[in-house]
Amino acid sequence: MRLRGSPDREWVDAFLDAQTIPVRISTHTPAGGLWMLSLWYGYDPDDAQIHLATARSARVVEYLEHDPDLAFEVSTNDVPYRGVRGQGTASLEPDAEKALLRTLIDRYLGDTDNDLANWLLRDDREEVHVTVDVEKAYAWDYSDRMHDVTDD
Repeated sequence: MRLRGSPDREWVDAFLDAQTIPVRISTHTPAGGLWMLSLWYGYDPDDAQIHLATARSARVVEYLEHDPDLAFEVSTNDVPYRGVRGQGTASLEPDAEKALLRTLIDRYLGDTDNDLANWLLRDDREEVHVTVDVEKAYAWDYSDRMHDVTDD
């Protein structure tokens, strides 16, 4: 990963690993348009990979199969503003056992004992594991410059 911005790689790894806000990704459509969506993610700091789970029937799967290049952003919506954005390349593989999805449900919802988890884990849903190899990233942390507008 080529990294720009003032926070270092250790900060980026810790930030991406700790956040439970969805990643926003942008892809190209086969018709040449742009498509943006938000997905739950997991991050592997050992190889700078972002892991996404989505339904096989989701349009983003078709778009990434057509063109695996994407842009992404994970950023806070509340002050102080912090985040990581960048570019990467996606690879897709079936997740028949929904292993990644189960991990992400635990990460975002706390457990699988709820209606949303039951709906996502239903037997007829085909799941895809998207691995994003992060190639370039830019990180920011405005905590110092926003110290007087936050409780941090």
